[in-house]
Amino acid sequence: MERPLLVYTTFPDAASALTIGEALVRERLVACVNVLPGMQSVYAWKGAVERADEVVALLKSREGLKAALAAALKACHPYETPIILHLPVAEADPDTAAWILAETQPGADAGHAPQAPPTG
Repeated sequence: MERPLLVYTTFPDAASALTIGEALVRERLVACVNVLPGMQSVYAWKGAVERADEVVALLKSREGLKAALAAALKACHPYETPIILHLPVAEADPDTAAWILAETQPGADAGHAPQAPPTG
């Protein structure tokens, strides 16, 4: 069975994270996006130290979609250089892994997992 993949990225606001997240779910590139608002970031950018309010998005996908998902994020992300970190999953509950794989297959019926989807 193909392994699940978590992708960590950030957005300037919840609205853009949710809009892009929904598009990625509809395109079957991810099974779920968790948007965590309220993050404050301090980072180096073009020679300066910056601060910003951001939101974190955790995307649940599968290893085989890594390149396509990164390309889709870069194409629609509002940041010039979006943070895209692929976090391989060492192990997953079999039902969770099956749900992620089912929802990221071409032709899957969005939002209709074989059983109740895991929340969160």
